Amino acid sequence: MTNAHTDPAPLTASKSTAITGTITVPGDKSISHRSIMFGAITIGETMVSGLLEGEDVLATAAAMRAMGASIEKGDDGLWRIHGTGLGGLHEPNETLDMGNSGTSTRLLMGLIGAHNITATMNGDASLSKRPMNRVIKPLEQMGIRFEASEGGRLPLKIIGAQDAMAFQYRLPVASAQVKSAILLAGLNATGRTTVIEEKPTRDHTENMLRHFGVDVEIENLEDGAQAISVIGGQHLQPCAIDVPADPSSAAFPTVAALLSEGSNLTITNIGTNERRFGLFETLIDMGADIEIKNKRTQGGEPVADIIVRASALKGITVPESRVPSMIDEFPILAVAASCAEGTTIMTGLEELRVKESDRLALMAKGLKACGVSLEEGEDSLTIHGTGRPPHGLKEGDAAIATELDHRIAMAFLVLGGVSANPITIDDSAPIKTSFPNFVELMEEIGCNYA
Repeated sequence: MTNAHTDPAPLTASKSTAITGTITVPGDKSISHRSIMFGAITIGETMVSGLLEGEDVLATAAAMRAMGASIEKGDDGLWRIHGTGLGGLHEPNETLDMGNSGTSTRLLMGLIGAHNITATMNGDASLSKRPMNRVIKPLEQMGIRFEASEGGRLPLKIIGAQDAMAFQYRLPVASAQVKSAILLAGLNATGRTTVIEEKPTRDHTENMLRHFGVDVEIENLEDGAQAISVIGGQHLQPCAIDVPADPSSAAFPTVAALLSEGSNLTITNIGTNERRFGLFETLIDMGADIEIKNKRTQGGEPVADIIVRASALKGITVPESRVPSMIDEFPILAVAASCAEGTTIMTGLEELRVKESDRLALMAKGLKACGVSLEEGEDSLTIHGTGRPPHGLKEGDAAIATELDHRIAMAFLVLGGVSANPITIDDSAPIKTSFPNFVELMEEIGCNYA
């Protein structure tokens, strides 16, 4: 899997028609990862429908198989997982190839580390640049040891604790991945493990642990922070999981529809967890015509259908408190802001520097090449929109550099659908990590790719 992107696949987006139809985007990546991991430490059968079958999630499945779980997709499209039980993970015989998946890597560092086994992780060129010290530091306090490459990067060896020690940790930076890694280690630790977060982050781990029968305690503290605790030794109960559609993936057809004249698009079964829905709230603040219908609960997560109609957007200042709920959506928000009337100010974006790429730098560079007026700060992006799409790439311009980042690739393909000139990205292959049928689905609703 680490060599999956050795052959770049350039792709060009040109002017689209109105974006219309009814679609369902692939399953939520965060929930898909967790359904595989949690099912792999139960005893009995966990059955998953709607699983995202992208490369990142398949890397998680391969890792859990290597440690003793049975994970298979049936002819009926359902994934069936038979786990090892809590504390029962086997030592893998070979290096775990995590591909491009930072979520898999960070969460498994906690889950594996609380077992008395040793495992080595590797990843592709993009993942190998991403720092893991923010996860290593707290897990070492539980007795887990790591041998990492320079700068706390992959390849990385996990030397599991013989008896993981429960502890309390206050997150210095809001991170659902760090929180989740600690809580997963706490499942197999002795005593109460508590993570304190000053800003709310994605709570898919807490929601799904409860769905598997684990008692997760949440306490609101006097200083406004929240303490999330698990007591070790609780055995997970096998269950059925219906994965909702990924709001991060739904963001791309949503913005394409908002920016294309005459569009009317319905996207079904989207996860609407308030800690993931910040982009849609922001777009509505910008004047987007987005209607949320048929609200319901599915597998412990809120879901709904949305109707998106073409809209004239206006620039706003994005509340910094909203950043954790839309951290993956800033590339596509930047595209929307580029076509809006007025200035959009985004701050508190330091996390974008350490995603699959330096997303802040790549978006700023790519948007400037397409004719967008902006300023890039250390943790901010200010975009001056004119109320109409930018000119796009001019003849002879280099393709947009994506640096193996799926969200950068998809964001610029959306921009190419509305800009005056076509936009070419240097590599579309990484899109398969999170949205395997992106090109086919977007062409089905009116986009034009070649």
